Amino acid sequence: MTTTYTVLPGVRRARADKILAIAFREHSRAAFQRAFEAGQVRINGKPITQDHSVSDGDVVEFSFPDVRPTDMTPAEIPLEVIFEDKHLLALNKSSGMVVHPGAATGGDTLVHALLAHCKGGLSGIGGVERPGIVHRLDRETSGIILVAKNDAAHRGLSEQFSERSLQKEYLALVAGTPQLLSGAVKKSIGRNKQQRHKMAVVEEEQGGRDAHTDWEVVERFGDVATLVRCAIHTGRTHQIRVHMKALGHILLGDAIYGWKPDPRLSAQPARVMLHAEHLIFTHPISGKTLDLRAPLPADFTAMMTVLRKAAKASAKKKRLKATPSKKRSKPVLASYHVHESRK
Repeated sequence: MTTTYTVLPGVRRARADKILAIAFREHSRAAFQRAFEAGQVRINGKPITQDHSVSDGDVVEFSFPDVRPTDMTPAEIPLEVIFEDKHLLALNKSSGMVVHPGAATGGDTLVHALLAHCKGGLSGIGGVERPGIVHRLDRETSGIILVAKNDAAHRGLSEQFSERSLQKEYLALVAGTPQLLSGAVKKSIGRNKQQRHKMAVVEEEQGGRDAHTDWEVVERFGDVATLVRCAIHTGRTHQIRVHMKALGHILLGDAIYGWKPDPRLSAQPARVMLHAEHLIFTHPISGKTLDLRAPLPADFTAMMTVLRKAAKASAKKKRLKATPSKKRSKPVLASYHVHESRK
């Protein structure tokens, strides 16, 4: 079905995607993105791009491409369910699980597992390769991830992510120990210009996008490492990893951003030690507030045990080094003078 929209008076040179997203809030930005990519957003019969400038009086026609059924094979992979109803699903994703298929992935992604768990009942807004997926976590990151079972739930959740109305908290193990107990990092993030697979702190004038992370110390492991809780107010790629590095505290196991094995540890982390632990949001259909937590995975708690032992060993070593050694004094031998008597 084709929809026609006339840009309202007073609008001057605004992006087409933003104007449509504001005018049709019932549709997600992802849905409009697919429409633009399919060439189904037009002015005067000619397809336009997302960044096309529109002004008052312009008549925009658009339709959404049909969602093609996926040909992916469902996989019976165990999932840790935190919350589930007929509209959405909240999971505690395990580290190592890829969220959606890509060029280098196999048939064991989260999407494959969801197709089996939900028997195909997933939102189609994410497209054929990402049914039900509202947001994502990196492969190595564990923790809460939301999945939409229908389009209405998908739109409602996507809007909360877009408006930044959700409360998202992560737990991270970082190298060293911050001097302060808490703080905030407000540094824009963009693509690393030398290494495109990495992100970096980049000024907005140079293409960076605003990013805000609040953090607080949860537990210190001597001077070896620290458990910190990070609340993110924006959702930039690698945001916590980049912001903690900017503070001088790289996440344990994060070799991409400069972490190196610590010889003080009896075991080294096998992945980036980051866990999406807490999420508060509004149910998109019922309107109720959902306050969800994902328990720490075994590898995370095991690493904390290793860190506690390393902290004790490091503290003991420092105490021994700081205690002045008591040197044993040599015995003082009495001096005897023998006087020979003269006869």
